[in-house]
Amino acid sequence: MSRRLARSFFDRPALVVARALLGQRLVHVRNGRRLAGLITETEAYLGEADLASHARPGRTSRNAVMYGPPGFAYVYFTYGMHWCLNIVTEGEGTPTAVLLRAIAPVEGAATMRRLRSNSNRRGGPPPEKHLTDGPAKLTQALGIDGRFNGRDLCAPEARLFVERAGLPRGARVTAGPRVGLNHTPEPWRSQRWNFRLLADGR
Repeated sequence: MSRRLARSFFDRPALVVARALLGQRLVHVRNGRRLAGLITETEAYLGEADLASHARPGRTSRNAVMYGPPGFAYVYFTYGMHWCLNIVTEGEGTPTAVLLRAIAPVEGAATMRRLRSNSNRRGGPPPEKHLTDGPAKLTQALGIDGRFNGRDLCAPEARLFVERAGLPRGARVTAGPRVGLNHTPEPWRSQRWNFRLLADGR
């Protein structure tokens, strides 16, 4: 029985999916080898009414994937240097998505370190605890870029997908405001739509 998450998992409200993704395993089969990590931080973006969302101006060429079916990757470029990975949620025509902000490596960590080192402008490998603890670090470590925008994570042949894993024993989930929304007006800036998986008593 496949452990890959089906489209029905993503065909739910973004807030539900954002929390449910915590502890699941994000996988990229790269050059025949698995790079994988448990999802530890997510953020929900709730469509055109959400003034922090890329969908706030309506449908554009940049955000068109958000208006498509759930379970597709929305990958965008930010700050002129970083890629960020989102997964589209809810039904077609409803532009909601979940940003994957961090993972904990469980497969292919050595390759992740190499990919991060190649992308590190300061040179050298990053500290282990900071290997994949940010949305840009995550995409660098897994070798994800703009070519993945619009890919179906639920297709049988997908090389980027999410597997069912579940919350580690003793883990707890916290919710807080989304990160980096300094210029977003209230109430959107303070909505507690960032979800983090904390383990080992942290």
